[in-house]
Amino acid sequence: MKRLAVAFLFTAFTSVVDAKTDVIVYGDDSYPPYSYVENGKMTGIYTAVLERIFEKMPNYNVKIKSTPWKRGLSEIEANKIFALFPPYERPKQRPYMEYDMAILDEKLVVVCQQSVLSTPRPNWPDDYIGLTIGKNAGFSIGGDDFNALLKSGKIKVTETKGTPKNLLKLIAGRMDCYTNDALSIQWELKQLKADGKYDGTSVVEGATISSEQGFLGIVTDGQNYPFKNTFKDEYHRILGEMKASGEVDKIVQDYIR
Repeated sequence: MKRLAVAFLFTAFTSVVDAKTDVIVYGDDSYPPYSYVENGKMTGIYTAVLERIFEKMPNYNVKIKSTPWKRGLSEIEANKIFALFPPYERPKQRPYMEYDMAILDEKLVVVCQQSVLSTPRPNWPDDYIGLTIGKNAGFSIGGDDFNALLKSGKIKVTETKGTPKNLLKLIAGRMDCYTNDALSIQWELKQLKADGKYDGTSVVEGATISSEQGFLGIVTDGQNYPFKNTFKDEYHRILGEMKASGEVDKIVQDYIR
């Protein structure tokens, strides 16, 4: 009888384990510090937040895999994958994904030498007339008003490939300010400080240029994913709780400190 009881308990336990639904979520493999591959493993801020959420979803066995961004968009459009992160909300451009609750706010900001912001410059771009602004080569920044000032020669722009090189130019005083995503700047400054190339205080954040929100985009056509609605409900409940408690903010701060 004891053996039968043990066998029954083992079978029951196995059934509970087997009841978990396997889910694969894909993330952009080249979007540091938010989502990228390092040493063969997905990492980044969005990855860390989602891993924590999925740990709190006992009915699902969720794996995070990497994908080149354009491939991920193509495959979720073709209903080949269930979810992709971190798209911005583009319902007209990308109706094949659903955007219900943002994970994070992403800010495009301008940072400057400390001396440049000795007088506050909260208004973009008018407060930055007469300055030289750095940007990553190939990136479009600033908006229509900025482009008009650039065309008139009232603002100058210098382009350099990559965030670290731009920040080193800013630290060295070879330009007045630099524009990019706020967390990307903070993350790179952290690396430069660790390498002894930044003093930790001479770069100051100025105006916010624009903002976006990153989501876990879930496929609109759920016919291949019968678990979609229950997964979404649980995911959004936990994400909402983590945002309200400050847990998401803590993950972000721990990552960039």
